[in-house]
Amino acid sequence: DNNIVRPLCPLSFMSLMFFTSFVPSLCLLNNLSYFSKEPEYVKDETTIAPPAESFALNFLASLDMKKLVCSIFSWSKPMSTILKKRGNKIGLPAGSLIHVGDITQPNISISMIDYDQKKVIERNDLTIEECLQFMDNQTTTTWINIRGINDPHVMEMIGHHFRLHPLLLEDVMNAGQRSKLDDYKDYLFIVMRMLTYSSEVGVQDQQVSFILGKNYVISFLEDSLDFFECIRVRIRTGNTRIRTMGADYLCYALIDTIVDHYFVILEGVDKELEALEELLMQGSGANVMRRIQHLKREIILLRKSVWPMREVINNFRRLETPLVTPNTQLFMHDVYDHTIQAIDTIESFRDIASGMLDVYLSNISYHMNEIMKVLTIVATIFVPLTFIASLYGMNFDHMPELHSKWGYPFVLGIMLVVGLSMLLYFRRKKWL
Repeated sequence: DNNIVRPLCPLSFMSLMFFTSFVPSLCLLNNLSYFSKEPEYVKDETTIAPPAESFALNFLASLDMKKLVCSIFSWSKPMSTILKKRGNKIGLPAGSLIHVGDITQPNISISMIDYDQKKVIERNDLTIEECLQFMDNQTTTTWINIRGINDPHVMEMIGHHFRLHPLLLEDVMNAGQRSKLDDYKDYLFIVMRMLTYSSEVGVQDQQVSFILGKNYVISFLEDSLDFFECIRVRIRTGNTRIRTMGADYLCYALIDTIVDHYFVILEGVDKELEALEELLMQGSGANVMRRIQHLKREIILLRKSVWPMREVINNFRRLETPLVTPNTQLFMHDVYDHTIQAIDTIESFRDIASGMLDVYLSNISYHMNEIMKVLTIVATIFVPLTFIASLYGMNFDHMPELHSKWGYPFVLGIMLVVGLSMLLYFRRKKWL
């Protein structure tokens, strides 16, 4: 029936155009996707694709194109956050106790070590009032370690009992604070960045704050991770330098521990760089670009955390205050040298990561050029063959070769000779 066939003709024509143009193009993209596609976001070994594209996945499943479509419509893996969100502090007065950060502790814990040359007193889970009793003793050195900075009420109580400035407490609760050193005359306030590294999540940082007084040191940690157990061991051990020195040397020992830990992080990043370089030399896999980008962000986080330490330690060793003795400032010179070494290593890592990105892009360009070279050679070979075929395909009556008995094999032979000659020429020029 013409009434039925006529509406189907446009649909048949559209279907034909789809399978003759769009599907082969997707097949070509699928072959080239190894060199040019973005990586898939894999979570728990399961490919995640938006629900809106599910019909396309089902439609192209028989064509083995699901992987290509997922790579086109997939989401990128989230990167680590460098800037802490602080939108809830907009418009508030200076000194407002608002926690800024991602790490929260349900219960803030306070531990204390009070020591001198002869004895060591160590207590855990203390109240603020109990800590004040030890701080009244001017002949001993007291170290108060507070884990958790997210409770404004507890932080206000700490500031009231220890007579801390509101701006200092605000900086303690702001976990995205830049490393710095402030002199409040009666005490020094130091902000530093503690780094952690694991192969699963990469480089992570958290804030560590110190308050150095005449005979005490107060440390604030974001979570319950204990980075200073080695310092406690040294304090518990008799006849050590830390037992004979004052609170300023204790503060130096804590800072030195943080700086030494940077080199552990740098070793982990160095191993990751070496593994990625080896993978890059073997061939640009689909996930290399993602790994390079993650590594570059980790190096940016390292630089952001370590670089300000240079200024902090330099100011510490040049302070003119009775809270820090010249003997302790001499030890800070060694920490300053270690900080410079860590910064130089990070700068080297940044150059290597940038070079790896250039190598990756060069590999992609090289592979694409190889593909285009092969396609160009094939097209060039078919140019004279197409000319010969089109010449004898003209509809003229007086073409003697058309009526020759050996005309057809003669033309095929010419085509074969021309094609082989061009292949040998390209081979001789080392284009193949």
